[in-house]
Amino acid sequence: MSQNGLCWVAADWGTTHLRVWLMAADGAILERRTSPKGMGSLTPDQYEPVLLDLLGDALPEGETPVVICGMAGARQGWIEAPYAAVPCTVPGIDRATRAPTRDPRLSVSILPGLSQAQPADVMRGEETQIGGFLAAEPGFDGVLCLPGTHCKWAHISAREVVSFRTFMTGELFSLLGRHSVLRHSIGEGWDEAAFTEAVSDTLSRPAGIGAELFSLRAAQLLHDQSPDIARARLSGLLIGLELAAARPYWLGQEVVILGEDALAKAYEAGLNSQSATCRRVPADDATLQGLKAAFAQLKASQ
Repeated sequence: MSQNGLCWVAADWGTTHLRVWLMAADGAILERRTSPKGMGSLTPDQYEPVLLDLLGDALPEGETPVVICGMAGARQGWIEAPYAAVPCTVPGIDRATRAPTRDPRLSVSILPGLSQAQPADVMRGEETQIGGFLAAEPGFDGVLCLPGTHCKWAHISAREVVSFRTFMTGELFSLLGRHSVLRHSIGEGWDEAAFTEAVSDTLSRPAGIGAELFSLRAAQLLHDQSPDIARARLSGLLIGLELAAARPYWLGQEVVILGEDALAKAYEAGLNSQSATCRRVPADDATLQGLKAAFAQLKASQ
């Protein structure tokens, strides 16, 4: 352990950014640091320099363990960390891949993601959030919803991820709102009633999604519909379409939404409108708890 108390480093390396937590031996967070240098902008030989730029001043002499989840283990990342196939428990440090480093102060382990053969699906990073959630609630039996650009629904039973599905709802919202004809009609505000109505519309008539989307543009031209209503309705139409397809996951199940932001609250509102049983828990804490669980396994193996 260093003079500043640093014992190890937890890291969540996403497509667009990097988050690290400098950790003490007792699990306390010494410091949080971030970088905009995500996987999408890096080549494999750039990962170590980015990490050193972010952490170098805090690293002591000797080897410091760094446990990483997320896209650093993708095929285009630092080094590929092979997927663990479901059904399985959340993969721990024993399934991690050691990343090559030149600086002797770094000992980097990258956790694997999860894969599903049929229907074909993968996740990287969310499995660590799932592991962190299960560390806090080991007896949970139900469904986890992980909203994001690509929303994940995971069926959990007996501490295993039984199956999961990914929906590109967030990416579709961004593409339609910024790069389609709807960009002329979408604002930045929100209307809860319009959102809830749109969720119900697509749940009851999912095949009409194409027409409902164009109506957002027509309603502005003909009826001067508010851009805020259009934005909320676009979100509701797409989340409603997702809920229609994900019905086997949430219908009659206890659903926990990992997230506290506006998107997580939108999913909660959509599920509540269908009388589903759901609650929200913080996702950032779940990620860190999952990384802490992996580090605990590393310590136990030494």
